[in-house]
Amino acid sequence: MIDLRFLRENPDVVRASQRARGEDPSLVDALLEADAARRAAVATADNLRAEQKALGKKVGKASPDERPALLQLGQELSAKVKEAEAAETAADADLDAAQRALSNVVQEGAPAGGEDDYIVLDTIGTPREFDFEPKDHLDLGESLGLIDMERGAKVSGSRFYFLTGNGALLQLGLLQLAAQKAVANGFTMMIPPVLVRPEIMQGTGFLGQHSAEVYHLEDDDLYLVGTSEVPLAGYHSGEILDLSAGAKRYAGWSSCFRREAGSYGKDTRGIIRVHQFDKVEMFVYTTPDQADAEHRRLLAWEQEMLAAIEVPYRVIDVAAGDLGSSAARKFDCEAWVPTQQTYRELTSTSNCTTFQARRLNVRYRDENGKPQIAATLNGTLATTRWIVALLENHQQADGSVRVPAALVPFVGTDVLVPR
Repeated sequence: MIDLRFLRENPDVVRASQRARGEDPSLVDALLEADAARRAAVATADNLRAEQKALGKKVGKASPDERPALLQLGQELSAKVKEAEAAETAADADLDAAQRALSNVVQEGAPAGGEDDYIVLDTIGTPREFDFEPKDHLDLGESLGLIDMERGAKVSGSRFYFLTGNGALLQLGLLQLAAQKAVANGFTMMIPPVLVRPEIMQGTGFLGQHSAEVYHLEDDDLYLVGTSEVPLAGYHSGEILDLSAGAKRYAGWSSCFRREAGSYGKDTRGIIRVHQFDKVEMFVYTTPDQADAEHRRLLAWEQEMLAAIEVPYRVIDVAAGDLGSSAARKFDCEAWVPTQQTYRELTSTSNCTTFQARRLNVRYRDENGKPQIAATLNGTLATTRWIVALLENHQQADGSVRVPAALVPFVGTDVLVPR
């Protein structure tokens, strides 16, 4: 949730952010009204409690003749205090609901607009010119014995798959390489739970506009995570961190689950858009003044991984209307997919500023020892979808696929050949 003090001082900035996202700017006014009502309710309750306390002292000093009237007044005042406290509780709930309805404030410099209004920041590598008709990743995956969609559907339904043989080793290699790079860059490696409580899922912002994407186990009231960002964000919930020595960096390796609601008919072929995949996700807690620099570092680490798999890609500054509700700024790296003749997202890194940490009550102590809200960031370091770009870009005329040198030690061969 956004900072109320910032909202009071900069309402027009927040309204502009809402418009840039394509969201309702009137929610700003609703939150301002809820904030004013809550402060008024708190003041009323505080004044009545103070009056009640003062009356209590008078009763103690009153004469026998004065006492009955004062006691009667005390009963009336007690009823008013209870009424005021109930109003305060209701105002707190209204404020919380209004505050949670607003997305994070978009960072200055992020492009306005929707999904197609991104800005290309950099393009690395040149799409390959083939002297043969390239196959798509599923044809390659099946001919090489790497992917089995048919049995995935038989066992679990559409958008499920088996990674088999070298396909499994390829994914494990990608994730292991990501883990090694994360540890080398100061991240603590984590294997988090993939089921989380509602307050953790809500705290990270995934039960708002993304709620239809999330699997919910009703009997247990637990949610399957779509990214290990969620449990890692909850890892320090309710804590005060020591950030005096710098950021706390974690890398979570987990399976991820997404319902893909609303994507009927999109990317149904192969493993681009599936219900279950594996990922190594970077997650960082830092001070707000260091968040922008940390965001650039996360992007650089993602680019280091992409260089290791030797695919052409571009970096885009994602438009405000395509940001998740928690993100103030997001950079995506998109790899070239030859058979689609377009770039597709492989990594994403978001600066969530203090939005998630405020919801989850994650703080740090400033130089004066005073608790302040921390900033959180996240970024993809490797995921199953990378196999798509890897197979298509490194295929050869005889149907084989060259394995990038960085992955050869994990896969055990430098060329994948048809069965």
